[in-house]
Amino acid sequence: MATLIRNGKIYTMAGPVIEGGSILIENGKITAVGKDVKAPANATVVDAEGRMVIPGMIDAHSHLGMVESAIGAEGSDGNESTAPNTAQLRAIDGINPMDVTFEEARNVGITLVATGPGSANVIGGTFVAIKTVGVCVDDMVVKDPVAMKCAFGENPKRVYGSQRKMPATRMGTAAILREALYKAKQYMEAKERAGDDPSKMPQFDLQKEALIPVLRREIPLKAHAHRADDIFTAIRIAKEFNVRLTLDHCTEGHLVAERLAATGIPGIVGPSFGHRSKFELTHKSFKTAAALSQAGMKIALTTDSPVTPLHTLPLMAGMAVEAGMDEMEALKAITINAAEIIEVADRVGSIEVGKDADIVIYDGHPFEISGKAWKVFIDGRVVYSR
Repeated sequence: MATLIRNGKIYTMAGPVIEGGSILIENGKITAVGKDVKAPANATVVDAEGRMVIPGMIDAHSHLGMVESAIGAEGSDGNESTAPNTAQLRAIDGINPMDVTFEEARNVGITLVATGPGSANVIGGTFVAIKTVGVCVDDMVVKDPVAMKCAFGENPKRVYGSQRKMPATRMGTAAILREALYKAKQYMEAKERAGDDPSKMPQFDLQKEALIPVLRREIPLKAHAHRADDIFTAIRIAKEFNVRLTLDHCTEGHLVAERLAATGIPGIVGPSFGHRSKFELTHKSFKTAAALSQAGMKIALTTDSPVTPLHTLPLMAGMAVEAGMDEMEALKAITINAAEIIEVADRVGSIEVGKDADIVIYDGHPFEISGKAWKVFIDGRVVYSR
């Protein structure tokens, strides 16, 4: 069955805004975009009536479904706080798609998230990119894994220092990450030398196996880092092992914006709402996104859900605009930039032929408190209608 969205103000995120434009959806995919789109005679027609039409929004760093709403320890599955290196963990095994936060997210137009382990551990495990609708997480996956989580700064120090274990210092955090990467590299090279000879194969180690895609540059390290010194430690180690990196949170990024932009490493900024709950958040500001974007760094915005509720993502972007960020760049930060950073832009992030029909029709503007999603499509199916 085909659906035609017509008469909308379409922000494709891949070209100019199309006034009075149309989008044809067939079999869950976008098959035509433009001013004069022909639709099959039996197509369902949705008249957007001049409303704003955007790609489904994306949060590139969350813990959606891993720390459930209105419940304590029973629903808290984001941190395996029993060892500083848990690279073998996979987010997909800890997500509850029945949690109400999924509904809250898609009802404002957030159609995809990267979700994964928290920041208690130096190495936490892998993130996964999922759609925000479904009852079985396996059916919601767009890409798994998208990144390997690692964390710098206060969190791993607090968790393990209080247990009188390493790391109790920033030096300890860096050393644990280096050692894990070095041992995984030795393991990978031993496997390569063994070839097809099982007698020469090293003993199977799931933790080291999980780091091989990082060492082969197939996925990046996803580095939780707030302070500038922690950001630069993450960059230093990534260079040492020639691995890829995303800089997540980047709270002090505006203090070193030009230097960070020169690295070419993307940033995922936020959450910028809320209290400065620890020392490393002293410089938290909505100006961070503007400064990094203006310096030329590719950035996405994050709620770090449930640190701040996932459905506040468009309001975060609006606050970044109020603090000086270009409006179109802010929209990119929750659509196409987020998709490119987590490497799912072949499927989502813009309104283009061949991509998944994840589309939001808005009354008003998503950056404004008065803006409200009118209809939300995921894979061409209406998942919310107001």
